Amino acid sequence: MFKDMEIIGQFNLGFIITKLKSDLFIIDQHATDEKYNFEMLQQNTVLKGQRLIVPQSLNLPAISETVLMENLEIFRKNGFDFLIDEDAQVMQRVKLVSLPTSKNWTFGPSDIEELIFMLSDSPGIMCRPSRVRQMFASRACRKSVMVGTALNTSEIKKLLLHMEEIEQPWNCPHGRPTMRHLANLDMVSQD
Repeated sequence: MFKDMEIIGQFNLGFIITKLKSDLFIIDQHATDEKYNFEMLQQNTVLKGQRLIVPQSLNLPAISETVLMENLEIFRKNGFDFLIDEDAQVMQRVKLVSLPTSKNWTFGPSDIEELIFMLSDSPGIMCRPSRVRQMFASRACRKSVMVGTALNTSEIKKLLLHMEEIEQPWNCPHGRPTMRHLANLDMVSQD
């Protein structure tokens, strides 16, 4: 219902005051923009892989090999690539040929193990290793509207519409709430 909110204004160059029916809300402009930017990075970023000179054996247990082989596309979107030899012995079927790198972030076998664990619970569902999430959170923070930035009505409206687009707009990736309920005007005394 963010698109239906009436914009009251900006407070202290860091917060937006809105009204929905008789309820007043305060929205953290930085946390809100950060959450949207983070979700867009999560959805749309395909990490580039750095090819290894020599393929690396992973010696994964049979169940882990199977999970990995059934979710190759998710691993590729995360920047990992593998050579698969289905005729090889179990625990020798998968070799790592490419690792994701991004500026000063590098990833490795522990990130593969984490992805396998996540995909064991939710096969086929796009997920990211926690270190990739940390990298995206850091990038989202740096590119978001900062506290101290004056916003005009159209910029505020854009932030509200972005909140409408994402599934869980309630907290930034670092856990800070994006908004709080201030008051219900019907409950405020008229005295």
